[in-house]
Amino acid sequence: MFGSGNQEQDEGDGKQKLKDVDPPKDSEEIKDMIYDLLRNIKDPEKPNTLEELGVIYEDGIFIKAPTGGGVNVIRVEFNPTVPHCSLATLIGLCIRVKLQRDMPFPIKLNIFIKEGAHTTEHEINKQINDKERIAAAMENPNLREIVETCIKDED
Repeated sequence: MFGSGNQEQDEGDGKQKLKDVDPPKDSEEIKDMIYDLLRNIKDPEKPNTLEELGVIYEDGIFIKAPTGGGVNVIRVEFNPTVPHCSLATLIGLCIRVKLQRDMPFPIKLNIFIKEGAHTTEHEINKQINDKERIAAAMENPNLREIVETCIKDED
């Protein structure tokens, strides 16, 4: 559960904390917000966005029933350009990092490759939904730089 689009500095320890932001009640509004955040992520090896390549699409975003604590449960499905795409894990990582940073309220996020769209989708789905693997990947300076470049907002 992350969301860090609205942060403020904590006076004591230098850590950032979330402002309390109430999520929209309308799931279509949440879906639109998520799509707007994801549509401009750049492909790691092409000059196109994930939206332009058809990797991210509006019908691949699902808003599930909130948890008992009222946290919205989001499922993002994406479609790699080819069934053997070697960058599918990296694309999933970009999606996760972008939403974790930019959602203005906490979410529970599940990311999956569209069923039947990749030869190793089950293994990749497991990787991109594993907190420890995500943290380890983002500690790698080369991977972190690629992710930052892909998710950087254009001015």
